[in-house]
Amino acid sequence: MQPESSPARACNYKGGIRILPIWKQGISGTGRDFDALACYDEGLYLQLPMKRVDDFRLRLGRRELVPIVIGGMGVDISTAELALEAARLGGVGHISDAMVPTVADRRFQTHFVSEKLKLFKYNVANSDKSKVLFDLGRLAEATQMHVGRTMEAKRGSGLIFINCMEKLTMNSPKDTLRVRLRAALDAGIDGITLSAGLHLGSLALIEDHPRFRDAKLGIIVSSLRALTLFLRKNARLNRLPDYVIVEGPLAGGHLGFGMDWAKYDLRAIVSEVRDYLRAEKLDIPLIPAGGIFTGSDAVSFLENGSAAVQVATRFTVSRECGLPEDVKQEYFKASEQDVEVNALSPTGYPMRMLKGSPGIGAGIRPNCEAYGYLLDGTGNCAYIKAYNAEVAAHPGEKKISVKDKTCLCTHMRNFDIWTCGHYAYRLKDTSRRLADGSYQLLSAEHVFRDYQFSTDQQVTLPPAPAIATAM
Repeated sequence: MQPESSPARACNYKGGIRILPIWKQGISGTGRDFDALACYDEGLYLQLPMKRVDDFRLRLGRRELVPIVIGGMGVDISTAELALEAARLGGVGHISDAMVPTVADRRFQTHFVSEKLKLFKYNVANSDKSKVLFDLGRLAEATQMHVGRTMEAKRGSGLIFINCMEKLTMNSPKDTLRVRLRAALDAGIDGITLSAGLHLGSLALIEDHPRFRDAKLGIIVSSLRALTLFLRKNARLNRLPDYVIVEGPLAGGHLGFGMDWAKYDLRAIVSEVRDYLRAEKLDIPLIPAGGIFTGSDAVSFLENGSAAVQVATRFTVSRECGLPEDVKQEYFKASEQDVEVNALSPTGYPMRMLKGSPGIGAGIRPNCEAYGYLLDGTGNCAYIKAYNAEVAAHPGEKKISVKDKTCLCTHMRNFDIWTCGHYAYRLKDTSRRLADGSYQLLSAEHVFRDYQFSTDQQVTLPPAPAIATAM
């Protein structure tokens, strides 16, 4: 007779081995994880290897991939080199389309930014930025260059996606988003992840593109409501998303929550979305993101039906990441108290970053004539308003401090806003402290493989650097 409280689902984890109780009189059940295991009377122990991320696969159409997606951190934090490594290793890498003209100038020595500044320099002292518009042809050219060169360099069986933010309104939200999406498809991107917004009309902007049903198209949501709005609005297109990324409250950068973000839980949101998809008989791969720091964290989602996980913060300290090396050291040194969520972003979204970010409280003049990526459709930006208020409150002062908002375009371009996930303070535990007090940078491959193969909440440290010896 089976006891009332059956230990069939109970297990202990020791040294990478999953310990399940079995019993002398009998055992029933099938499958590698012994989900149906029934236990009787006296106990013995059956040892099974713990599952790893590599035991699962992400299926997108006919493609089978390592279920690791590296998020699209902008501006150029998720570089082409980082995305290319993810693809080479069989996963999914993202580049970001945030400030692509700036990124193209950095990568290819073009002059998109200086040309725009020259064109609108007459307006620098004017608070009305409604005339500061992007040249759509040049925007398409920069996007095609950034995406096309990346895709030309791609090797391996994985995929490369681009993260497209709706909140990059660029003084002409609909037209500039249309150009960015279509140019990325023209340049051969494997997929587009719609982010930072509800994207209720975004798919309609590309429905007549030849690759509309060929490229992988997905969306990031932070609630079931956001997903159902997206699906309902786009139902007429007869085009479901190829994947849905559910981003929780512990993610880095902009959050899809209010300042009450701490009361939400990623697992609860994923469960709610998964139940909805099953009830509606929608076979859409579900990819949780935000706060997934170890391979074991990832496995806990994969075992419960998620198709893959999206991760990012641990790659900020990789050599392939676009952050300057001194900034990477700031990430390593961060404590839990150094990570904050604030309301400084002009987008209106809360944003997670390190408190020591130099851009916090800086009072630089708005630089919309060169950048202007967060100008709304009428040429306004919350930072311009905050800046002008401080100037009016401190007449004649050469240097002011704007504490309510930050000039996100300029500071992200200069890597002066250090966005990060909640667990950035754990990065020091993934590396080695060197003799000079700094931390050893990691390779993207090392971080990727650690997610892929680690067990038991372990993080594998990188090989110790070779010590040079005198001849």
